[in-house]
Amino acid sequence: MMSLLGRPDVDAGEVFVNFNQNITSLAVATSGSYSLYSLGSVDSTLDKIYHTKSDDLFLIERLFESSLVAIVSQRAPRKLKVCHFKKQSEICNYSYSNTILAVKLNRERLIVCLEESLYIHNIQDMKVVHTIRDTPCNQLGLCALSSSSDHCYLAYPGSVTSGEVQIFDAINLHAKTMIPAHDTPLAAIAFSPSGTEIATASERGTVIRVFSSQDGSRLFELRRGLKRCVSIVSLSFSTCAEYLVSSSNTETVHIFRLDRSAAESNEHGKQSGDDWMGFLSKTVTSYLPTQVTDVFSQGRAFASVTLPEAGVRRMCAITTIQKQLRLLIASQDGYLYVYSIPSIEGAECQLIKRHDLRLDDNYAMDVKGLNSNVCIGGAAGVPNAAAAAGGGGDGKATDKPGSSNAGASYASAVKGDEPAGSSSSNN
Repeated sequence: MMSLLGRPDVDAGEVFVNFNQNITSLAVATSGSYSLYSLGSVDSTLDKIYHTKSDDLFLIERLFESSLVAIVSQRAPRKLKVCHFKKQSEICNYSYSNTILAVKLNRERLIVCLEESLYIHNIQDMKVVHTIRDTPCNQLGLCALSSSSDHCYLAYPGSVTSGEVQIFDAINLHAKTMIPAHDTPLAAIAFSPSGTEIATASERGTVIRVFSSQDGSRLFELRRGLKRCVSIVSLSFSTCAEYLVSSSNTETVHIFRLDRSAAESNEHGKQSGDDWMGFLSKTVTSYLPTQVTDVFSQGRAFASVTLPEAGVRRMCAITTIQKQLRLLIASQDGYLYVYSIPSIEGAECQLIKRHDLRLDDNYAMDVKGLNSNVCIGGAAGVPNAAAAAGGGGDGKATDKPGSSNAGASYASAVKGDEPAGSSSSNN
């Protein structure tokens, strides 16, 4: 669903952190290994459900609660590996002509983002069904894929000089709409859980906007701040779609409440504003600069959190855990913060727990009979046939050698279960 822009400096001790699409698990990569954690009891404990040695990774994407993970290593940044982590097996891998900058998954599609192209794979068999070539230069790999199968939309920057968002229908494989979201280039984009809304932020970082992904109409305009421009790092809708959370290169995380009933009332008021107050408001604002009237109409943060220091990249998410709304902040300095969200605007978020992601004393699944030479995503991984032959073509795939049942393994990984009669090294 969401990943930090930029790659961690492993030598400096930073980690890669990434939530899955419905915020039920967290992927963490450190130097020489990666882990998957369950978030079901994060208020008290952080349960490690999987851990393995690997090459240093800079991209990990898990498909919901399934056994399928897609990984890219720093050692082979042009190669995507698709693995069944419970079986400790690599299903297939794809090589591309340039560095993979982002990978996005949902139950229908897998997206691979390069600097000037996007590859759309069918999640069921990993075949490339469409390629979007000659996209505007996208050095950060900025893109978003809706987690919804009903509104399976892909979003990516449409310009390097302004904040245009291109919306592409990843099922029917055609352009949906273009949204002129900002005057300056995009810094962050995120879909709502249903895929019907998209949030955007520009490089200036002062205003966040929410649009309809179907017709491009503006739904909300939210002001993060007035005093300074910042770099937005993380932008995410809550799983209930009622909140939006953003983090930046500052020490503050902002939570916005998306009051759709109020937005509809305001729109109705604009259309029928023929009463005295409506007339007065229009008269006063007509004498003010557009920038000033925009500030008055923009929504403010519902709540915020101030963390110990600025300059640390953080991934944020809001989800319901054990019937309680929680703000989760995973940072590249190796911590996961858990906060409660107040019911009253302006109240403080309360810190419930801080987990150290570098500690190995969390519960890990028992790996029975694991061969120490098998390293998912590591140097002992399966070589790519195209690379071995000296080639490096885009979207060239290799199934795991010696496996005549790669399709069945892939299907079981996507479903999150295993075929009858099979035995897994991880149960």
